[in-house]
Amino acid sequence: MEPSAQLGFNLQPLLEQFAQDELSQFKSLLRPLSLQDELQHIPATEVEEADGKQLAEILINHCPSHWVEMVTIQIFDKMNRTDLSERAKDELRGITRTTELKCANLEEPPEHVEEKDSAFTQVQEEDVTNPEEAKEGLKGEKPGKQDKYISILKEKVQQMWKKNFWPGASENIHTVTQKYETLIPFCNPKMLAGPFPHTVVLHGPAGVGKTTLAKKCMLDWTEDSLAQTCPTAFYLSCKALSRKGMCSFIELLAQSAPDLQDALAQVLTQAQKLLFVIDAFEELRVPSGVEALVHDLCVDWKTQRPASTLLGSLLKRKLLPTAALLVTTRPEALRELRLMVEQPLFVEIEGLSECDRKAYFLRHFGEEAQALRAFHLMKSNATLFQMGAAPAVCWMVCTCLKLQMDEGEDPGPTCQTTTSLLLRFLCSQFAPAQGSCLGLHLRSTLHALCLLATEGVWTQTSVFDGHDLLRLGVHESDLHPFLNRNILQKSRDCEGCYCFLHLSVQQFLAAALYILGSQDHQDLPAGSPSWDAGNVQRLLSKEEGLKNPYLAPVGHFLFGLTNEKRARELGMTFGCLVSTKVKQELLECRVGSPENRPFSSVTDTKETLHCLYESQEEQLVKEAMVQVTEVSLVFKDTSDIMHASFCLKHCESLQKMWLQIEKGMFLENDAVSESEDQADRSQNDQHVLPFWIDFCSMFDSNKNLIFLDISQSFLSASSVRILCEKITSATHNLQKVVLKNIFPADAYRNFCIAFGGHETLTHLTLQGNDQNDMLPILCEILRHPKCNLQYLRLVSCSATTQQWAHLSSSLKINQSLTCLNLTANELPDESAKLLCTTLRHPKCFLQRLSLENCQLTEACCKELSSALIVNQRLTHLSLAKNTLGDDGVKLLCEGLSYPDCQLQMLVLWYCSITSGGCNHLSTLLQQNSNLTHLDLGLNHIGITGLKFLCEALKNPMCNLKCLWLWGCAITPFSSEILSSALGRNQSLVTLDLGQNSLGYSGIKMLCDTLKLHCSSLRTLRLKIDESDPRIQKLLKEIQEYDPQLTIESDDQDPTNNRPSSHDFIF
Repeated sequence: MEPSAQLGFNLQPLLEQFAQDELSQFKSLLRPLSLQDELQHIPATEVEEADGKQLAEILINHCPSHWVEMVTIQIFDKMNRTDLSERAKDELRGITRTTELKCANLEEPPEHVEEKDSAFTQVQEEDVTNPEEAKEGLKGEKPGKQDKYISILKEKVQQMWKKNFWPGASENIHTVTQKYETLIPFCNPKMLAGPFPHTVVLHGPAGVGKTTLAKKCMLDWTEDSLAQTCPTAFYLSCKALSRKGMCSFIELLAQSAPDLQDALAQVLTQAQKLLFVIDAFEELRVPSGVEALVHDLCVDWKTQRPASTLLGSLLKRKLLPTAALLVTTRPEALRELRLMVEQPLFVEIEGLSECDRKAYFLRHFGEEAQALRAFHLMKSNATLFQMGAAPAVCWMVCTCLKLQMDEGEDPGPTCQTTTSLLLRFLCSQFAPAQGSCLGLHLRSTLHALCLLATEGVWTQTSVFDGHDLLRLGVHESDLHPFLNRNILQKSRDCEGCYCFLHLSVQQFLAAALYILGSQDHQDLPAGSPSWDAGNVQRLLSKEEGLKNPYLAPVGHFLFGLTNEKRARELGMTFGCLVSTKVKQELLECRVGSPENRPFSSVTDTKETLHCLYESQEEQLVKEAMVQVTEVSLVFKDTSDIMHASFCLKHCESLQKMWLQIEKGMFLENDAVSESEDQADRSQNDQHVLPFWIDFCSMFDSNKNLIFLDISQSFLSASSVRILCEKITSATHNLQKVVLKNIFPADAYRNFCIAFGGHETLTHLTLQGNDQNDMLPILCEILRHPKCNLQYLRLVSCSATTQQWAHLSSSLKINQSLTCLNLTANELPDESAKLLCTTLRHPKCFLQRLSLENCQLTEACCKELSSALIVNQRLTHLSLAKNTLGDDGVKLLCEGLSYPDCQLQMLVLWYCSITSGGCNHLSTLLQQNSNLTHLDLGLNHIGITGLKFLCEALKNPMCNLKCLWLWGCAITPFSSEILSSALGRNQSLVTLDLGQNSLGYSGIKMLCDTLKLHCSSLRTLRLKIDESDPRIQKLLKEIQEYDPQLTIESDDQDPTNNRPSSHDFIF
């Protein structure tokens, strides 16, 4: 990759403005915008670990300057750091103005102008298959004829622009286009002076303004009065292209611009002045698949090829490589498009912002109180509010709610679900006049429209032409009632085509087909689509959902339409029979199907809860949740909270819950959001908190809940207070609580106070965020007479020596705690000494103790050794990741050698132990010690150390059952020693030799020994070379010989889950 040219703004000081979590957010938004030629070749760790200065250097040294400039400003805007965005833009504009001024002051001699024109023509000719022929054809053109063609083209583009708006939408066009035009380099020449990417991809959900923006760019492109040769723009609809047969590229353009047919050869000689808008890439249909286009390209604009091949050749830069391309697509087609485009710039179009939506409501209603009430109703449904980024959805919501308010109805229930909103909108458009029976005439029309919608859903299309109507037996006259009300619209971009007002309307009508009465399911004509509208199982199947993103919303709407009241309203409005018998089938497919396993993952849980919530049928939810005992939830927006609270209230069998709350849900304590006003953050929380209160009330109804895990969660002071109040007041039976990486830090203390008085609580884990005030409240809990805590895990706690002293004294009082895990806590020698003193106390009931990664020293081993001599209850001790060395092991063995010592398991993983330490341990094991489990993983014991251990294994006095030697530098030469020991040992049940390269010879020696001798071994873990057939054969033979022996391949990462962890039961 060539280093970047100098940027138009100073990137380093801009990135250095970020706090650490802001910089992390910038990086997370940066990588998805890059392709092969940007960050993809740079190791992810290098980018992740870089600070602001280093990241700036990486981008400047490895990425094209135009890409860095465009993407940086795009991300600044997305992060709402408009201050940084404006600074960058101001610097860029300064450079551009300087360049323009220099050009204006230069007076070139005529000969220089001619040279420039000559060079200019030479560049143009590079895009022409036969430039001489093209020039020859232009000699006879009369002066001014080119101007005539350009005028025709401009008029055509302007007509396309005017036709782009549907009633009531024009007021939003400026809002949508102004926001994004500056991100498209060839539409914003003031932004930077460097070269631009030739391909820009506008991607975003349906209806957010991608096509509108593309047409605005066309208009601006053709009205560029600065250029000597007027630029030309062409619009290509992928839906129309999919219907075309064989043609040449010039014929393809002639069909879209017949008035320019005679001038096309001339126009194409100036490729650098051409803009092609390729609209709705997701509508492109290629029989052999879009991926096949990559291998079927052409370079000659006169060659007859399939239209899709010509489009692929344009995208791959085989045709007109210097032309500018502007492609629009929905997210579902992005993967295929990435295969086709060369060095694109991706611009995500998000539609109307929250402020834009609010302004829309104020304009539509006129009366502020009504507008704000309607706006907050839409905002209360996060799914609906997200859809409101599309102006068409805002129009539907406003139209529907204003009508209800004007008629004195309560609009609240309408926004409760997306189904209720769309149903009310649809029915309100067909409300019969008093005394009329309009519905009777709409039955067949509704069925025709539902057929069309369903066809589109299954074929992933939202634009329909005459072929589609004919195949479905739908006549254009059937569509008039919906065309007249703008629910269905004639496409402004594809002649003779139709599309729905918004994709959600299409998906809603597709769902409606499933509940229409049997009298409406007429026989379809020959050539009908292969999909089966009655197959609910296929609609909800995971396999189909992965292939077709259009299906999931249809499933949501179908659950919503099983609500008896809603189905009745639909039937009465359109005069058709409806049936909710599909309800039981839905329940069976979504919840009862073993293939779906509705609560087996976070994603499946989210989808299932969404479907059940959409129904608003409590009885349906009770039936669905009756057997659910475990659930894992991730809250990203208010919809997630609403769905969970509605369903979990009826989940009486729930026993275990995992909860994660993503950043941004609660903003009250979000220090990063400095650009936002504190009042705005509080207002956000006031909107979210009612839903949170409703969710927390589940503790009242779920009496069987015994396990709660809240991890990786960003809360606020208010949300923590509400949850703690509910936990304190509710009569629940929680036994195990895990709190990991929770923000803010003082949440741990508040949770401990809330849980402290509950006698049912037996297990408590507190981990992460360096809690610095945890120990005092924990000590209070441990001293409480009703405390029944048996297991306490306290990880990464910042505490003083005095606070550790209080914990030690509390352990002498508490008589319930048997397991204490203090992993990753810095224990000074004085604090470790106090803890050892507690272990010697007769009223200390600890049985399992983990002091992993506590920075213990050799001096601590002496104190531990003396404690082990006295303590008769401690059976498990983990000292992993402490630099104890051989001398520390020697001191420990002195205590372990006493007959009264009851220690059974000792973990010395990664403790800097060598052969000397193994010698001490070997002596201990041969003295009839109680030690049965020993973990020496990640210690470089070598052959000598292994010899010492094997001497112990041969001794009948050795009681060792489990030995872990993961990554201990054991070689094939050691296998003979180990095999000899295994042949004589009758106690060993588990042997871990993972991450030791024994090779074929070493493994063969072990297997031969196990065949010859009656071994007690039941689990053997090895580093296995899967590509060596000899090893595979050996392992197969030994397992056939001894079916009770399990041989495990060493394919796990022990960093977070050590092999001995399961046996330690922490």
